[in-house]
Amino acid sequence: MTLGSIRHQIRIRRSAADVWARVRDAAGLHTWFPGLTDCQVEGSTRVIFLASGMAMPEEILLIDDVQRRFQYRITAPIFRHHRGTIDVIELGPEECMVVYSTEADPRTMALTIGGGTAGALDELQRQMEENGAL
Repeated sequence: MTLGSIRHQIRIRRSAADVWARVRDAAGLHTWFPGLTDCQVEGSTRVIFLASGMAMPEEILLIDDVQRRFQYRITAPIFRHHRGTIDVIELGPEECMVVYSTEADPRTMALTIGGGTAGALDELQRQMEENGAL
C-alpha cells in the first residue's frame, strides 16, 4: 500500500481549550468545514453530508481531551485506507496551532481531501478569531 499524505497547519489567536472545544464536537464539523452541509453522529459513527448531497460515512477513532487529538477514518468504499487527524497544540494562553493531517489510499484522495482541510482550517481560524464563536 502506498499512502498519500498531506498536512496543513494554522496558528489561531485563541486559547487551545476554546479551539479544542470546537474541534472535538464531532457533530459540528459542518459549521467550519466548507462544502459540508450537515453531520450526524451516533456512537462512533459519523456521517458527513457534502454540498452535492452525497453522504460519506466515517468512524471516529479517537477523541483525546488530554492530547487534544481527534482522529477519524472515512469508511466509504472508494478508500482502501483513510485516516484524518486534527491536533490542537497550545502555544500560549491565547494562541494555539491546529494541525490537520490526512493519509489515504488511493494516494490521490489525500490531495483531494487536503484541499478541503486547508479551507477548513482557514474557516476555523476566521470564526475563532473574528467571531469568538464556540
